[in-house]
Amino acid sequence: MAGIEANRSRTVDSDGLVDRIGRVVGSKGLTLEPRDMEPYLTDWRRLYVGRARAVVRPASTAETAAVVALAAEARVPIVPQGGNTGMVGGSVPDNSGRQIVIALERMNRIRNLDPLNNTMTVEAGCILQQIQEAARAEGRLFPLSLGAEGRCQIGGNLSTNAGGTGVLRYGNTRELVLGIEAVLPDGRIWDGLRALRKDNTGYDLKQLFIGAEGTLGIITAAVLKLFALPEETVSAFAGFERLEDAMVLLARLRAALGETVSTFELVPRIGLELARRHIAGVADPLAQPHAQYLLIEVAGGGRGSGLRETFEAALGEALQAGLLTDAALAASTAQAQAFWRIRESLAEALALEGPTIKHDVAVPISETPAFIRRATAAVEAALPGVRTVAFGHLGDGNIHFNLSHPLGGNDAAFLARKTDLNRIVHDIVADMGGSISAEHGLGQLKRAEIALYKSPLELELMRRIKATLDPLDIMNPGKVL
Repeated sequence: MAGIEANRSRTVDSDGLVDRIGRVVGSKGLTLEPRDMEPYLTDWRRLYVGRARAVVRPASTAETAAVVALAAEARVPIVPQGGNTGMVGGSVPDNSGRQIVIALERMNRIRNLDPLNNTMTVEAGCILQQIQEAARAEGRLFPLSLGAEGRCQIGGNLSTNAGGTGVLRYGNTRELVLGIEAVLPDGRIWDGLRALRKDNTGYDLKQLFIGAEGTLGIITAAVLKLFALPEETVSAFAGFERLEDAMVLLARLRAALGETVSTFELVPRIGLELARRHIAGVADPLAQPHAQYLLIEVAGGGRGSGLRETFEAALGEALQAGLLTDAALAASTAQAQAFWRIRESLAEALALEGPTIKHDVAVPISETPAFIRRATAAVEAALPGVRTVAFGHLGDGNIHFNLSHPLGGNDAAFLARKTDLNRIVHDIVADMGGSISAEHGLGQLKRAEIALYKSPLELELMRRIKATLDPLDIMNPGKVL
């Protein structure tokens, strides 16, 4: 324990808690040096910076449980952390310096992969891309996919109920999980690692922890659903003018191609222009500019199934009907990747353009055109010159409604309007029966604002669940509620 002894002076340990934790996880599992702790104390967007008494990196569920039990005994708050790629500050500690970060990165084993049962049991620290690749090696698909998949960990994905680009066909993360293992706030371990499609024996307890952002316990492992690996994937990039036409097109494609329609992503013209301006290698796939674009992907049976031909015919009919103004079908993997590069570059391009006010919202799929029109008109009336960049998962109703600073305006004055503009957008979302957080969670960013949009009864039920499972309020306090 020499490493622990050497660093003891760098943290307050008057109650001996850090020493006791060190005996559980060893020197490899305990970080006290401020410089080494720094990456765990700042969120991905650099909106929140905290302080911690220690960063603990357990190597097993048993170690995690022992650490949580020690913290509960000392009534020391815990901040569970996955890959720390979240967007709402849910995985960083506060500024008190009392909290302990429990990072699960060392728990990264794939415990079991059962291709006949189409399941994979993984530990919480597994990188999402690692899971995807392990499934693919067995001819299976784990469909959760998002921009941070090379860095984010599955425990964080579960805790935030991550969305991504496959929700249209496969659903959110909570729909991709059959069972979980979790450490409760008192240190007990709940083993709910059931690989069953049918289990009608009472409350579905796993769903309490999925999407709870670590406020009810720490997910340490999960049984994930796998699917048949599509043998053929066909991508298209299409231009169109009216958002309502896109919704008609989606209905037509699903009627013609069924569940093979897996991606239906909106890219506005301004988004494509920003990506071309700031991101090397991004080009417009179509000859003429269009008001809006769609990245559409279908995936299914092997070559000879007629998938490409059916997709091409459906797009041709949409062009004849005036639903689309132009479309390009990817002729190679490289061309499909170029289409995806446009979509995946939008967030980075916005950041490089300058200050941005972000909204991650959802409305009923059929209401997305009306929402984008209403919200755009409202923010432009409130702040002339603001540039609306609305993009994202049009097929499941999740729009990333981003506001870019007015050209030639004062950036500080623009950011000072954030609360007002948030309220305008979120009031419209609520009026349309939507959600102010579609896939990023609440964390610290929206914990107060959610009280404006959830009913008092709903909030009361959430608080009762929290108080029942975590009566000491040590599990990620100050997040969600």
